[in-house]
Amino acid sequence: MRVVIRPSAARGVIAAPPSKSMAHRLLICAGLSGGESVVRGLSCSKDVEATIACLRALGAEVTLDGDTAVVRGVDLRGGGKSGELFCNESGSTLRFFIPLCLIDGAQRTLRGSDYLFTRPLSVYEHIAVQQGIVFQRSRNSLTVRGRLTGGVYEAPGDVSSQFITGLLFALPLLDTDSEIRLIPPVESRSYLNLTVDAMRAFGVVIEAQGDVFRIRGNQRYRATDVTVEGDYSNAAFFEALNYAGSQVTVTGLNERSLQGDRVYKILFEKIKRQQGAIDIADCPDLGPVLFAVAALCGGGEFTGTRRLRYKESDRAAAMRDELAKFGVTVTVGENMVGVSGSVHEPDAVLCGHGDHRIVMALSVLASAVGGEIDGAEAVQKSFPDYFDRMIEAGVNVTYGMDQ
Repeated sequence: MRVVIRPSAARGVIAAPPSKSMAHRLLICAGLSGGESVVRGLSCSKDVEATIACLRALGAEVTLDGDTAVVRGVDLRGGGKSGELFCNESGSTLRFFIPLCLIDGAQRTLRGSDYLFTRPLSVYEHIAVQQGIVFQRSRNSLTVRGRLTGGVYEAPGDVSSQFITGLLFALPLLDTDSEIRLIPPVESRSYLNLTVDAMRAFGVVIEAQGDVFRIRGNQRYRATDVTVEGDYSNAAFFEALNYAGSQVTVTGLNERSLQGDRVYKILFEKIKRQQGAIDIADCPDLGPVLFAVAALCGGGEFTGTRRLRYKESDRAAAMRDELAKFGVTVTVGENMVGVSGSVHEPDAVLCGHGDHRIVMALSVLASAVGGEIDGAEAVQKSFPDYFDRMIEAGVNVTYGMDQ
């Protein structure tokens, strides 16, 4: 799908969408619980749909009614369903479910897009070798068979936190206690805090001390009624419109949230005031929108960018290529990104690179100077009604087909 955006301004109040990160976590905890849980405030993006499909594949019952899911969980210790889990393009879903597939010893195959399986699974591969677990990869699937064992797990702290979250979900279900030791430096710690918080809501306690997580075995997830909080990472794109000539106020965000992306307002102002390099190691999902704001504000420098290359696209390289069409220069290093220049109307059609956050970042720039974005349907991954929200706020967006 192509969208055409003409220079225009948004006005008024925009409600933040539900947090995709918390939706994944709360749904999984509900799916592991005894009894019937209720998860409210969902937005069924493609990624959330993938997590729901995988829960059903393991044996949980999930009934959707509008933005609410009623979930009757499955006891994986007694044996869940075996078979195939379809993760679509969701890296979170894939990495969260691999350890859960290793509770009862059954063989299961996780499937998804070709690109999904180019993303690293190194932490789990290492565990599989250590514990004698079958771990067979293909172009678009992973087959596993075996049982996780309790004990001490060591993992580098600068890999995706999704690996650690997957282990945190699974290890309390084992018969023995476990410990996860992260090897510094530790990045994306805020996402681990979200996981621990979600598990606590369902009665599972993780003892976190610095870079060590202690997990008592034989715990049980307890059914409860929860609501998904507003999403800072996607709200940031609406807030960024204010640096492109709009005047909007974003509501529905929990000021006490543990989401690492809640820092976006502070970082936007640092960029505007040219207050030096910004480290995004703990908030990598903000990378594309921060680069867009930097382009609108005359430049910026960012560190802690190494992991951007392992997202839905190589985000630093993708933004370099697309910002060049706006006349902005982006320099990409091993662990840094520099943005310089000023924005003009793009000299070519923009490409979404199959990445929801690239599409949304480009839309912010296009609201200021115009532009056409191919592959705009990528927003369905996390924010299906993103462009409808922009239109309601006053941005001139029209839909077409990719050329």
